[in-house]
Amino acid sequence: MAGRTSQKTLITGAHGQLGRTLTAACAARGIEHEGRDIDTLDICDARAVRRWIVDAHPSVVVNTAAFTAVDACEDNEEQATAVNGLAVGYLAAACNEVGAMLIQISTDYVFPGDANLPYREEDLVAPTSAYGRSKLSGEELARSAHRHLVVRTAWLYGRGGRNFVEAIRTQIDAGALSLKVVADQRGCPTFCDDLADAVLDLAAAGSTGTIHAVNSGSTTWHGFAVEIARLLGSAATVVPVTTGEVPRPAPRPPYSVLDTTRFEAALGRPMPPWQDGLRRYLEQA
Repeated sequence: MAGRTSQKTLITGAHGQLGRTLTAACAARGIEHEGRDIDTLDICDARAVRRWIVDAHPSVVVNTAAFTAVDACEDNEEQATAVNGLAVGYLAAACNEVGAMLIQISTDYVFPGDANLPYREEDLVAPTSAYGRSKLSGEELARSAHRHLVVRTAWLYGRGGRNFVEAIRTQIDAGALSLKVVADQRGCPTFCDDLADAVLDLAAAGSTGTIHAVNSGSTTWHGFAVEIARLLGSAATVVPVTTGEVPRPAPRPPYSVLDTTRFEAALGRPMPPWQDGLRRYLEQA
């Protein structure tokens, strides 16, 4: 998909892990682009959002801006809904004005987490956390854009931000010989580089609707940590624990594996295995 194009892409949340990666991916493909974050655009300011999008007249707007502190959302649901929900409506309205496509990045947290088979796009959504509820609101408002694509992803990590991989690496670098990691939550670790390529490829293919995009395969947080330690050459023991042993303010879905059949049909390929994404991340980071 490399090559120069005249289409302009706007990216919100440009300082975040995915926003940074998308910006770099646009540059590598020769896509004209502009990124903004809270220092230059408050997406909760409807007038500012409209002015930016109308003035730039983009073909695509990718919204990666979000209130992602899952536990903090429990005590700040109104703020989370404003950022993850209402602001998406402002983006959608402005996109409609200029005929742009809105790509909304969403999450596995919109599902209840009680399944035993990978969630499909059309499966029942029933979030159990404030974060999940706020992101579901964002999905619903994104669909008010005449041209829209909701991309659900999960367990995201990339350069330039806090993430699970760095949390494990930090403990290992500090000399930890034993790490306790939850073993009863299963999902799909996803590398920002792979997701950014997926988003741009879906946009280029003209995909619309709702699509799940995660690295192939699934594991538990414990299995993820074991692979991180192995790739780092660490002798630390990763001890499996239950969710109940490490309680958190926000409930986590026990099972949030996403089915990617629709993604594979759209692009004719799966995303790389999660182990491969992790290896590349650790080699680069």
